[in-house]
Amino acid sequence: MRFHSILFPRTYRTDVQETSEEPVFFHDLNLDQVVQAVTAGWQDYNLATFFYTPPSDLRTIVYRQCVMKDLEGGSLMQALQAFSRGMRQMRALLPTAEDHYYKYQRERRFLGAVERYCQAISDLAQGIAGSDLASHGMRAFRRYLTKYVASSPFQQLSMEVSTLLSDLYSIRYCLLIKEGSVTVRHLESENDYSAAVEHSFEKFRRAAVKDYSVKNLRLGGMNYIQAQVVEQVARLHPDIFGTLEAFFTAHAEYLDETIARFDREVQFYVAYLTHIERFRNAGLSFCYPQLSRTSKEIDSRESFDLALAAKSLEDNATMVTNDFFLRGQERILVVSGPNQGGKTTFARTFGQLHYLARLGCSVPGTEARLFFFDHLFAHFEKEENIETLRGKLAEDLVRIRRILDQATPNSIIIMNEIFSSTMIKDAVYLSEKIMSRISALDLLGVCVTFLDELASFNEKTVSMVSTVEPDNPAIRTYKLVRKPADGLAYALAVADKHHLTYSWLKKRITA
Repeated sequence: MRFHSILFPRTYRTDVQETSEEPVFFHDLNLDQVVQAVTAGWQDYNLATFFYTPPSDLRTIVYRQCVMKDLEGGSLMQALQAFSRGMRQMRALLPTAEDHYYKYQRERRFLGAVERYCQAISDLAQGIAGSDLASHGMRAFRRYLTKYVASSPFQQLSMEVSTLLSDLYSIRYCLLIKEGSVTVRHLESENDYSAAVEHSFEKFRRAAVKDYSVKNLRLGGMNYIQAQVVEQVARLHPDIFGTLEAFFTAHAEYLDETIARFDREVQFYVAYLTHIERFRNAGLSFCYPQLSRTSKEIDSRESFDLALAAKSLEDNATMVTNDFFLRGQERILVVSGPNQGGKTTFARTFGQLHYLARLGCSVPGTEARLFFFDHLFAHFEKEENIETLRGKLAEDLVRIRRILDQATPNSIIIMNEIFSSTMIKDAVYLSEKIMSRISALDLLGVCVTFLDELASFNEKTVSMVSTVEPDNPAIRTYKLVRKPADGLAYALAVADKHHLTYSWLKKRITA
């Protein structure tokens, strides 16, 4: 198997166009927060585009899952992290057109960058040589890397770097400074008294004093005096510096394209696994879901909202997990119950799990069987926009019509509290019309609603209800269970808790 990409199993997919535009449903499902958290610290790799562009085939997803499983081993992850540090150091050393370096400084930085590259490649080859790899992707890359390191071009490059650095380190010269002039010549029989001078003056050392040195003499790490000294040293050693110049010219294209692509692509796995490690350490589980193009029977155990979990860890709060499943002709989870009971969070969890699974990532939960969707749509309540010249109800209708026109039987739709701005009678009528369209399309999805009538709309709808503490309805458990909608909003319990019922208000007014 020839290696091309650690993200795609076949020849590098030039037809896959990465997008820098965030999918429209990201904000509603809090996936924007998830991706921002995952890619923080990896800005130089531009990883967000990988999370915005899910693959279009199941083979790629399985390929990625296997690679990610391999990377969960400690030694391989450590080797890849060390490799990434080396490549970052390499890029930091490379002179750029925007930076104004002196000639020999630019050439020396370039040599240092190539040195870091060769070292990072060699270390990675050694680090993964004995790793127990199960994925086709990592095994193919190891074969490629082994051949590359053993190739004549790489061996020649490494030898040239080593020889040139050795020659540069061997240079010794003498500076004669007198009356404003500096003379550079070969080091002859002079003794090096620097250590003795420092030792003699050590006894006069006091606490730190104000620095009176002149600022802004340096340009790109070297000032013009140092640059002139180096130019004189180069005249004393023309062969070595001539070799340095020739190396700079000859190896402008030293970076292997496949290695460079691997360095960026593998960060997709490293960044995600690094992010979820803290959740695992807190006792939360992740699993690799089974995906199907044909079966819409889905199942998830102990799932949770990844964005909310991050906030819960920061607040030292306990994260509540939930289960859900659909069997036979069941397609839509209709979620009802009291306000602030976890309904919207559940809807987001449903969407997050399916989208992360489409990327080839592990998902929150102990086990999951999910559907391989083609499009994901989210309709969440939004503030009225006066620029559209439409009211809130009209805007809701336009948005849901646009979604239904684009949806296919393989799509997923997540609706959250739509038509809350109109009367109950109209909301029921419009919602039933939409549910009929969704049922006709055989869509999978979640509908969070205050309309209990939708929970038993037809054989494709399943009612789930957010629960409360039996002894105190004002306390939410954030657990959702499959049961018929009970029509209770528990508003009276909340009002009583805050002393806002009629009897409490009467007492306060009397007092």
